Amino acid sequence: MKITIVGTGYVGLVTGACLAEIGHDVFCLDVDPRKIDILNGGGVPIHEPGLLEMISRNRSAGRITFSTDVAASVAHGEVQFIAVGTPPDEDGSADLQYVLEAARSIGRHMDGFKVIVDKSTVPVGTAQRVRAVVDEELAKRGLGGNAGHRFSVVSNPEFLKEGAAVDDFMRPDRIVIGLDEDADGTLAREKMKRLYAPFNRNHERTIYMDVRSAEFTKYAANAMLATRISFMNEMANLADRVGADIEAVRRGIGSDPRIGYHFLYAGCGYGGSCFPKDVQALIRTATESGQNLRILEAVEDVNHGQKEVLVKKIVDVLGDDLTGRRFAVWGLAFKPNTDDMREAPSRRVIADLIGRGATVSAYDPVATEEARRVFALDLADAPEQLARVHFAATQEETLADADALVIVTEWKAFKAPDFTYLKTVLRAPRIFDGRNLYEPDAMAELGIDYHSIGRPHVSFPADAKPTV
Repeated sequence: MKITIVGTGYVGLVTGACLAEIGHDVFCLDVDPRKIDILNGGGVPIHEPGLLEMISRNRSAGRITFSTDVAASVAHGEVQFIAVGTPPDEDGSADLQYVLEAARSIGRHMDGFKVIVDKSTVPVGTAQRVRAVVDEELAKRGLGGNAGHRFSVVSNPEFLKEGAAVDDFMRPDRIVIGLDEDADGTLAREKMKRLYAPFNRNHERTIYMDVRSAEFTKYAANAMLATRISFMNEMANLADRVGADIEAVRRGIGSDPRIGYHFLYAGCGYGGSCFPKDVQALIRTATESGQNLRILEAVEDVNHGQKEVLVKKIVDVLGDDLTGRRFAVWGLAFKPNTDDMREAPSRRVIADLIGRGATVSAYDPVATEEARRVFALDLADAPEQLARVHFAATQEETLADADALVIVTEWKAFKAPDFTYLKTVLRAPRIFDGRNLYEPDAMAELGIDYHSIGRPHVSFPADAKPTV
C-alpha cells in the first residue's frame, strides 16, 4: 500500500520506518527542511535504537522517501497518517494547530478517497475537528457535499516507549483503531485491516472501537502508567520515613498478578514527551467537561515534588548553601536509550544545584548535545549559572574532585562502575542515587556513603566515613 506520514518526529519516523519494513511504500513529509536534509543525508534527527539502520535499509530498497513537497505527499498515500507534534498549551491543553494544518493541507490537495489517520496523541473530539477543516477546504475547491471527494477520519493512537519504539511497533500488544460506522468508515476499516495485516498473522491484535473511545484510550493508558509511577514515588517517600525498603516492597506487591512489576520503580519523577503532557491534557479535558480528576491532579503534584527529592537529600547532608561544591551528574535524558530532554528530571536537579551555588559536571551517553541546547535556553537569563554547568566526554571525567556523584538516569553503563576508582577520584565517597541502581548494604561494605530513594541509609565503618 502507498502510505503518507505527515511529520518526521518521534512517532512519524518510527511509524514510517516500520511500515516500510513490512513492505509498504512510505512517503514521509515534513515542513522543516533541516529534518528532511538530515534524513536524506543518511542521518536521523532523533536517537532511537535500531531506527537509523531500519531507515537506511528501506531507503536503499526504495520503500521510504523523505520530502517537503506537500502536494506530492497527499497525492502519494491512500492512507494519510498525521503524526505531528501536539505540545501543551499554556493552560495545559493539547495544541492542535499542527494537526489541523496537516488536515487542511490534505483537504487542499486530495483527489479521491483518503483515509486520514490521527496518529498524534490528541484530545477526544479531534477527529471531528479534522473532518471539519477537511470539509472546509474541499468546499473552497467546490468539492463539498455529495459531489465532493470522500474521506474517513480514523483514530489510531501510538503506544510506543521511547528507547524501545521500533520493537514496540513491530511486536505490538494491541493496535487500537477508532472509526465511524458508515460507508466511508467501512472502507477505511478494510484499508486499515490490510495495512496492519502482517501484525495480526499470529493472532488478532487489532481492537476496533468508535473514534472518541480510541482517542480517550491513549490518554487513559498514559494516565494509568503515570499514576503507577507517582504512587510508587509517594510510597518510597513514606518508606524513607518509616524505615522500610521500597525495593522489597516493589517485589512484594509486583508478584501479585493483578499489579505486576511494570512502572513500579521509585525514582526522581517521570518526564518525556508523553506522560507530563498527556496528564495535563486529560485534566484540562475534564475541567472543560465540568469534572475534576482528583487522582490525576495528585499524580501531577506528586511528580513535580519528586523531582526535588534528590536535591533535598543532598541538602540534608551537605547543607543548603552549596557554594564551592562540585557534583558529578550521571544521566541527562529523561530515560535511557533516548536523547529526549523534555521534562527530564535532570533539568530540575541541575537547576537546583547551581541555584544553590554548586558547579556541575554532567555526562549522558547520547543526550549531551541536546542537553547543551536545552540548558542554554533554560538558563539564558542566568549566564553565571550556565557557566557552572559543564558537559563531560565520559562518565569518569565527571568524577574528578567532585563532592558527590548524583545519578539521575538509569543507563546500563552506570549500573556497574569501578567503585574503587570512584572512591579514589571523588573528594568524598558519596553517591546520591535517584534510580536505586545499587544495593545499600553493598555500598556500605565498600565504604561509600549511599543515599537512594525509599531505601535505608546503611551505616558503614567509621574509618571509611566521608568528610562533609
